[in-house]
Parts: sequence; C-alpha cells; structure tokens
Amino acid sequence: MKVIPAIDIKDGRCVRLFKGRFDDVTEYDTDPAMLAADYARQGADWIHCVDLDGARQGVAGNLSKITQIAAKLPGRVQVGGGVRDAAAISALLEAGVGRAVVGSAAVQQPAETSGWLQEFGADRIVLALDVSREQPDASPMLVIKGWTETSRVTLWEALDEFTAAGLRHVLCTDISRDGAMTGPAVDLYSECAGRYPGIAFQASGGVRDLADLVDLETTGVHSAIVGKALLEGRITETELQPFLQSA
Repeated sequence: MKVIPAIDIKDGRCVRLFKGRFDDVTEYDTDPAMLAADYARQGADWIHCVDLDGARQGVAGNLSKITQIAAKLPGRVQVGGGVRDAAAISALLEAGVGRAVVGSAAVQQPAETSGWLQEFGADRIVLALDVSREQPDASPMLVIKGWTETSRVTLWEALDEFTAAGLRHVLCTDISRDGAMTGPAVDLYSECAGRYPGIAFQASGGVRDLADLVDLETTGVHSAIVGKALLEGRITETELQPFLQSA
C-alpha cells in the first residue's frame, strides 16, 4: 500500500474541512504548489488535489494553481472537485493532470460516467464514491452534492455497474471520518478489497498516525489518501518513507 498525500485548495490556499463542511475550515500557511513539490521530494508517486471551490460551484475554481502543481509532477496528480462533464475532464488532462476524479456525477449521471471511462481510459479516471453508514452493519450508501444528500444507491450497486464499464480506480471516503482524526474505516475497506479484488481502492478519511497506515495495509487497499495527519506532522517523514512508491 502506498500513501497519496492530499492537498485541498480553497481560494488558492491549502485548507482542510471538517467532515466536508465549508463552515469549518482550517487554513495552513503553505502554498499548495510548494507543498506538492515537498511531497515529491520525499518520494510521493502521486498527489491528490481537491478543488473545493470547484466542488462547491460546479466549475473549476483553482485551475491555475492545479496547473502549477501538475507541472511539478507531470501526469502524477489526480484532481477532483466540480468534475461533472467531459469538458472538465479534458481541461484537467490538458493541464497535465494524470487522473480526473469524478464524484457526484458518477451517481447522478451513471451512463455518462461509464462513457467517460471508455472515452478517456480507465487509468485516467478515478471515481470518488463517498459513503455514509447509519449502522456499522448497514450497506454503505453513496452521498452526493458535497455530502449534503444521501442517495438511494449503495456502494456495491455502483461498483457492480461501473466494473462492467472497466472501472479500475476508486477513492472511497467514509464521510463520518473525513478530517475528524478518528481512524479509518478499516472494516469497510477490507470488504471493498475482498469483494472487488480487481479495483485499486484508495482509502480516504480518518488517518491519524503510523498505526492507522499499518492497519489499512492489512485491508488490501491499493493506497491511502492522507491530508491532515501530514500537514500537522502526526506522521513524520521517516515514518512515511516505506509508504511512498518512489522513495
């Protein structure tokens, strides 16, 4: 399992949201492009960026900053936030981004999303399938519209549909854990990897420290998205090294 450092961008600045809430923002005094360069120096093979303004407005809001980041890691940055049509995917790929991350559109426009997997290639698309569970043993339900609405589609139903279209990369977030520093949803990711061994799952949400990475490694997921724990030094550069693909 490798770690993919996360950089969330709002108004050109590096931030983190608590459980996706725009009214609970922590700003960090670091330039997103410089932070990406530092992660690359440490050996990160990929960087995960979220255009929070794009996610909120439905159109790219930080493309110039994302282009700067992509210039430092050509073809090794994946970007989500406001990716809702083929034009948005094309714009990101033309900016040097390696993978476009499709979120709510995957639930609201499943036929179009399947078409994008075939048009752009499954290696250029990541589906961000964010979930909520009312009970630990309940089926994980997909959430959309900036995590403000729970759909009627289960994670398993979506994976079945998109696997038939060639899906390879899935970023799955348990929204109750994102930015909360409460530990990752290990049971959820074990079930994902066990049900769909052909998909490269990216676990996201809740990672606090090295012990959480060790726990996630046992689940069979391909990678772990880590943001706040790196920004706040809870995982040291030395601890991170074994989890960086090109270290």
